[in-house]
Amino acid sequence: MASAASAIYFFNLRGDILLERRYKDDVDREIAESFRDRILNARERDSAAVHGPIRTLGSVTFMYLRHADIYILLLTRSNGNAMLSFRFMTSLVSLFQSYFEGEFCESSILLMYELLDEVMDYGLPQITDPSILKALILQKGYKSEGGILGSVGLTGSSGDSASKKARDAAAAANATLAVTGAVGWRREGIKYKRNEIFLDIVEQINVLMSQNGSILRQDVVGRIQMKCFLSDMPELRLGLNDQMQDATFHQCVNLGAYESQKVVTFVPPDGEFELMRYRVNDGITLPFKVLPVISEVGRTKLEANVSIKSTFSNKLQAGPVVVLVPVPDNTASAKLLVTSGRAKYDATKKALVWKMSKFLGGTEHTLRAEVTLVASTRDKKPWGRPPIQLQFQVPMLGCSGLRVQYLRVVERKQGSAYKVDKWVRKLCKSGDYLIRI
Repeated sequence: MASAASAIYFFNLRGDILLERRYKDDVDREIAESFRDRILNARERDSAAVHGPIRTLGSVTFMYLRHADIYILLLTRSNGNAMLSFRFMTSLVSLFQSYFEGEFCESSILLMYELLDEVMDYGLPQITDPSILKALILQKGYKSEGGILGSVGLTGSSGDSASKKARDAAAAANATLAVTGAVGWRREGIKYKRNEIFLDIVEQINVLMSQNGSILRQDVVGRIQMKCFLSDMPELRLGLNDQMQDATFHQCVNLGAYESQKVVTFVPPDGEFELMRYRVNDGITLPFKVLPVISEVGRTKLEANVSIKSTFSNKLQAGPVVVLVPVPDNTASAKLLVTSGRAKYDATKKALVWKMSKFLGGTEHTLRAEVTLVASTRDKKPWGRPPIQLQFQVPMLGCSGLRVQYLRVVERKQGSAYKVDKWVRKLCKSGDYLIRI
């Protein structure tokens, strides 16, 4: 933060304070209670007005967000960094959901005081990583290779108690390394009987195509999602061809190695995480080409002929594929004929909806429609002709040209035989895939 928060408050929907933590002495409870009177109640009295999530009353800035039946409020008397403040609050929500097994509401605030002591110090954000905090605060049990750490209300023999203390001490030691060491996202001592890596390249393609098939705008937004079940502290090296722009990485990636060698080098977190995001503007391969012919015949009839062809290999298959062909607002009915799948007129979407459960590569299908319009004696605005929308998913297809050249695992221990099973998958899906008519 450019300046620190003074306090954080949690309110229910009635405006009652559920929990508070003050990090400075420059605000008091009375100021926080004005949130209920001057902001929440004002929103109810004037529901039509636009109220932003940042308000300044006097010399105090109120920044708040709502999750389920709880309002989270940050207070500061100085020029706070709004973006970082809201990022911190959304991280808190994710942290609490992790502790409360996906639920965070008024009835699930048992551990929030202890968590707030760790996530912020004198108003400055510190740690919001659930994997680290679960090792620091052991009142909520979680599963690990060694069993359940820190479960409340455990009973048993003195030997069980000693074993629990030893596990807790080891967890605390790992947490200290995670907070202060170079690898804060992974704890020591992880063991698996079988080492496995799953790497998924998920790409979303956005296209604006003219009526004759020329490309007006295109880009691919992609991400690499990983699941790593690896023992000890291995280092991974991922080689990619130079096809990306605007790449952003998980904190585990060695940025220096990437800049100098163009190799993504990292010690992975345990389990599932997003390794990187990227964007590509050039060298994109379109999975579908659409050629529409839409003709208005007089004032009461419209004819549509839409052909769609898949350009990918016949060894691949897309599905499901949905084509939305817009029609005028005064459409009464439509007669439809398709070479594959099913089509119908949907009045709520003001479109002809054509659905195909599967679409093989290298094939072409056509929709023909005769649309009946309701005649009107009043002058109306010309039909705006919105674009056709295409929705699809194609497993094992990459549109950006990004390729995984190699994925290597290097175990840091000398002489260790480290065997790993690796799986690499791809998925291409539609974003805004639009064709003008």
